[in-house]
Amino acid sequence: MFSLWPFVNTVILSLTDAQILKGGRFVGLENYGRALGDPDFWTATVNSVVYLAVVVPCLVLLPLALAVLVQRKIPGIGFFRSAFYTPVIASAVVVGLIWQWVLRSDGLVNTVFEKLHLISGPVPFLTDSTMLLVSAMIVTIWKGLGYYMVFYLAALGNVPASLYEAAALDGAGAVRRFFSITIPSVKPMMLLVGTLSAISALRVFTEIYILGGESGGPGGGARTLPFLIRQVGLGFAGETGYAAAISILLFLLTLVFSLLGHRLSKGDER
Repeated sequence: MFSLWPFVNTVILSLTDAQILKGGRFVGLENYGRALGDPDFWTATVNSVVYLAVVVPCLVLLPLALAVLVQRKIPGIGFFRSAFYTPVIASAVVVGLIWQWVLRSDGLVNTVFEKLHLISGPVPFLTDSTMLLVSAMIVTIWKGLGYYMVFYLAALGNVPASLYEAAALDGAGAVRRFFSITIPSVKPMMLLVGTLSAISALRVFTEIYILGGESGGPGGGARTLPFLIRQVGLGFAGETGYAAAISILLFLLTLVFSLLGHRLSKGDER
């Protein structure tokens, strides 16, 4: 009722010219052809793919490094584990508003940079499309670090300590142990984190909306596919049929990366 039927209904809507306040007639694949010829669709697609290409490697590698650091049993390490996880439990809207205050023209970062005479004018973190997209990526990475750190902590807990002890006796240093033991041991988890973070990156909306406003940055240049779907489908003139078609295209794009992650994990098992 809450998963299968909405999906089927979206497929049906994508084949019509339905709008918010009136039903639609069957138009076949017309909406898909319109999307493929729409510059806004391609801008949003490129932004989503670039977002994924930057965010996913960071969320695969940085949480692993963080997990290795906080795995050590030293006094006070529990505080740091909690501190790193705090952004995860914070509302995405609250996180976005905090970063908006930090990155705006008269915000914390620009004020500090100006006081240190590192810049002559405010850095357009939120008023330039490219900088806005990068700022949203930073927020996504910052919020996801603690979440995926927990995944890696669970994986690292299953690595036998005897492997590290044997390697240390053989003269392997910390770096060598990391690449020879830690990485191979948590590789399946790295593939899982990569798949999950890729799906999340393609669905990003809140960060762009909070930091860039309803337009998605200057001229809508920082819009992602979910943002475009919302923009097209809402309002009194909302084109639900066209928005549904873009949703299906986003689903297919997400499916490609999900199947790629599944294939990589199968290849690793073999």
